[in-house]
Amino acid sequence: MSGKTVISMKIQVYNSTIQLVQGDITKQSVDAIVNAANSALAGGGGVDGAIHDAAGPLIMEETAQKYPEGCPTGEAVITAAGDLTAKFIIHTVGPVWGGGVRGEADLLKNAYSNSLKLAVEHHCESVAFPAISTGVYGYPIDLAAKQSLRSVADFLREHESSLRVSFVLFDNGSFGAYSNALEELSKMSTDW
Repeated sequence: MSGKTVISMKIQVYNSTIQLVQGDITKQSVDAIVNAANSALAGGGGVDGAIHDAAGPLIMEETAQKYPEGCPTGEAVITAAGDLTAKFIIHTVGPVWGGGVRGEADLLKNAYSNSLKLAVEHHCESVAFPAISTGVYGYPIDLAAKQSLRSVADFLREHESSLRVSFVLFDNGSFGAYSNALEELSKMSTDW
């Protein structure tokens, strides 16, 4: 995919916005980019590798220094953003899909809500998420889209935050799944 960014639909949740973007997460103009990290915070492939490549080697040094024990699944930690235009990278660890019987839904919800807590604590006005756990961790994209969008909407409603939350999706399949889920969520959510 080129560096082109396509914005799809968006919804308001009180003073906040949830929007879908098709593009490269490392090119987003936001205060914080969320990294779908592994529990060792050791860099990797996919989104994690792309963010580390774009941010530069100082990120690995900072995570090793500040978080030598890594980050448990569902939790989140924050670092500077290195060479990215963002101020921060929030590293969160999503669950590996095991058929939905090992608490994956709660762990995925926690990954999103703990990332948003850090964004709010660091006075971020905008944050960009990838589709956490849907790559090599095998979380079914349609299910992840529904659960992650709902988790973010619930957080924004409960905390009455004022954030612009972007879900940055790299490929057409993910973008379509999240578009369908956001449309469904917007129809169900008349109390916002």
